Amino acid sequence: MPLVTCVDVGSTFTKGVLVDTLDGSLVATAAHATTAATDVMQGLTAVCRALASHGEPTETLVCSSAGGGLRIAVVGQELEVSTEAGRRVALSAGGRVVHVSAGGLDPTGVRTLRAVAPDLVLLVGGTDGGNDTILLHNADALARARLRAPVVVAGNAEAADEVSRRLTATGRRHTVAANVVPRIGEISPDGARAAIRGAFLEHVIGGKGLSRGRAFADLVRAPTPDAVLAGVEVLADHLAGDVVVIDIGGATTDVYSVLTPRGEDAAIRRDVVGQLWHARTVEADLGMRWNAQGIVDAAQRERIPLPDSAIRYAARVAADPTLLAVSSADWASEQALAAAAATIAMRRHGRPGHPSEQPRPLADVQLVLGSGGVLRHSPDAVAAGVLAAVTSDHAGGWRVPTDARAGVDTAYLLFAVGLLAGTDPMAAQLLAARVLSAD
Repeated sequence: MPLVTCVDVGSTFTKGVLVDTLDGSLVATAAHATTAATDVMQGLTAVCRALASHGEPTETLVCSSAGGGLRIAVVGQELEVSTEAGRRVALSAGGRVVHVSAGGLDPTGVRTLRAVAPDLVLLVGGTDGGNDTILLHNADALARARLRAPVVVAGNAEAADEVSRRLTATGRRHTVAANVVPRIGEISPDGARAAIRGAFLEHVIGGKGLSRGRAFADLVRAPTPDAVLAGVEVLADHLAGDVVVIDIGGATTDVYSVLTPRGEDAAIRRDVVGQLWHARTVEADLGMRWNAQGIVDAAQRERIPLPDSAIRYAARVAADPTLLAVSSADWASEQALAAAAATIAMRRHGRPGHPSEQPRPLADVQLVLGSGGVLRHSPDAVAAGVLAAVTSDHAGGWRVPTDARAGVDTAYLLFAVGLLAGTDPMAAQLLAARVLSAD
């Protein structure tokens, strides 16, 4: 049987699955603490060896969010159009947006950009054929800046050659992609997403000091969130319907949605930026361990009541992120915090990004899938309660799904589905069916 090993090298744990690509069956799973303090290949090798004991793979596919993942700075023209589009595209490409600037970069802006030390800069600005003054100014500023990060250019297509010439003149590493906002009200993510992924693989992953030698960099195919979004896309295609995935982590809560435009949405959008139909949002203040206090603070702002016991529990886990739930009281607090994190993250994902825009059209979502350790390792009632809080939240400024199925990616397969999508689409579809059958 043709076996493939898929591994996710996370900041805390390295998790792997062995998949039979002939029928999409899950042969084995393995996990090891990520060995970032020494060399991530140690933990990766341990996982691969454990999986190989169940059968020798023909291929090993790896994604990574170790070392802080992919840190992207977005430099744009105007805050509400190209810059916002760039931010959305950066998130959908698996990046963690660490800085956003709009308008012409001045010396202070360049110093601020350098201080955040991004792994990559996404330079956007202007519609195709529109004003290119600020785009060219920012290209000059980036060309002269003492930055090591490569640049992905995804602005006004008619100015792209001149932008590239100016960056080339100073030896700045860069890639030119299609404009993320070719016209007002339209967002085009695919070209920039592919360029960001390529820059990550070529320039970033090998430069994080995570491993000696080229073996790790040669194995990695994508940032983990990019692989997960690709997996959600396959899942939506297999289901022939809209899908939302809520990934509740120790530091952040991520929401992925893959939607098919219908009715008026399919014809014309009046939004300033345009709707990103395959999207990811990251809530850096909502995490079950390192940002547990952020959940408490955000719940208060959103008027979501939390029991006093959950508030005290949040303080405990924030002080000691290694603390695990052991008692029924602990799990009740875990459920309350996870439900609040998921609900707030979905509200932020669903709400319009600008007063002139519409909420994200989530009413027709057919599957709401949970992910993250708190859902995978909890009693069944905890996961069910967390997802029920999301699908019954009518006070958040977005339309909840009217008839959605809820489940959990208990075997943590979505990243593997996304990795397989790039090499064996049929196996990816088969594995996606396993996600549905196991939830």
